[in-house]
Amino acid sequence: MMKRLSFSPVRAGLAILGVGAITWACSAVVPVNAATTGFLYLILVLAVATNWGLGEGMIASLVAMPAYNYFFLPPVGHFTIADPQNWVALFTFLLTALVASHLSDRAKKQTLEAKRGQRETEQLYSLSRAILLTDAAQPIGPQAAQHIAQIFAADAVALFDSSSGSTYCGGAEDLPGVEPLLKQVVLQGAPHRDEATGTDGWPIVLGGRPIGALAARGIQLSDSAVQALLNLVAIALERVRTEEATNKAEVARQSEEFKSTLLDAIAHEFKTPLTSIKAASSSLLSDATNLGAEKREMLAIIDEETDRMSLLVSEAVQMSQIDAGKLKLDRAAVELERLARAAAASFGGRGDERIVGIDGLRGMPEVLVDPEMVTLALRQIIDNALKYSIPPSPIVICAAAGEERVVLRVIDEGPGIPERDREKIFEKFYRRTSARAKAPGSGLGLHIAREILRAHGGDLWVEEGRNGGSEFCLALPRFVGAKA
Repeated sequence: MMKRLSFSPVRAGLAILGVGAITWACSAVVPVNAATTGFLYLILVLAVATNWGLGEGMIASLVAMPAYNYFFLPPVGHFTIADPQNWVALFTFLLTALVASHLSDRAKKQTLEAKRGQRETEQLYSLSRAILLTDAAQPIGPQAAQHIAQIFAADAVALFDSSSGSTYCGGAEDLPGVEPLLKQVVLQGAPHRDEATGTDGWPIVLGGRPIGALAARGIQLSDSAVQALLNLVAIALERVRTEEATNKAEVARQSEEFKSTLLDAIAHEFKTPLTSIKAASSSLLSDATNLGAEKREMLAIIDEETDRMSLLVSEAVQMSQIDAGKLKLDRAAVELERLARAAAASFGGRGDERIVGIDGLRGMPEVLVDPEMVTLALRQIIDNALKYSIPPSPIVICAAAGEERVVLRVIDEGPGIPERDREKIFEKFYRRTSARAKAPGSGLGLHIAREILRAHGGDLWVEEGRNGGSEFCLALPRFVGAKA
């Protein structure tokens, strides 16, 4: 569709007066030939088009044509042309005037566009510099809104951050009732103009989703400059969120480090008295023939609860080391069967006479692990299986070798774990409601076991057992020199 031609009536009138002045001067004051007059007309048309625009230039051309015909082409004083060659000259003049007027107007517009582009580039640079130099100790939203209003000479600016729901204003004027416009722009993800107030609204998009909106009145920018402005504002808002997340993460890290240090200190303070209690109870139990049945039972309870307290303290120490990132591994090539037997041997004295069977581990590849830490993790898994499976069902340890790792499986015939809980049970302090009633525990054992496995580059997960119950799978890295 062609763009509608526009012109100013006043300037058009002045252009017509210019044609009249040249006509009078060349015909009455200083008579000149037709060719000279035609050049003067062309110069006038070019000057009008360059300074005022194409509309005024075309009017000057159309008025100059009949004037040229009437006053300078024979027969003079008539709107007729005697010589056919003069018809060619007349229409050549008109065509030249129109083309020259158009080219002059286009050159003027290109010059104006270049100047506007340069100005917009300078404004965008100033805004980017202002955003980089914003005071981090103060909210960036009000600062950004004020910078936009000042740099782009806007009457009023409103910046909406969808994450916080806050609106920040800048500029000499206010934008009353702008919140509905901003929220509509964010919801639709498209620009919108309020014709009643002359306010434009644009969505601020980052990563393909609107994170806010910008509304302004009195800003004159090209579409590309508006998009660049919105990108700068998006970067500013994202910078705020990044700084907030970083600050929160640092506070959380310091809090976690303090908690881990405190827990480690308390746990080590518990170890000394627990060691003394365990030594005393074990000594009394070894020579309890002269004690009555009731006292022997009480000593057995003390001994068992001391073991339980020692286990909780050990878990606390391990947890503090894991949380503080201080878990150190002393890796070595270890036979899988030796690891499994060492972990199973610690459960030989249980009163329910449960069996921890080891199946098919002989000849398995060696694994590259810290034996003490992996034995601790395996004990946590076996203890969990013994707690929640029904006596006298056995616990079986088996394994399967892959190219890069060996998967050790601890299989029980308990009630199993629902799929919705199979990931949650590895969270710190998480215990299912049904599990709390069956056996005591801290909710740390499985979490510690998984963290130990992951520190080795392996993993720990749980699957549904083939005959009911659960299968805890411990993935361990193979020793490079091992043979399957």
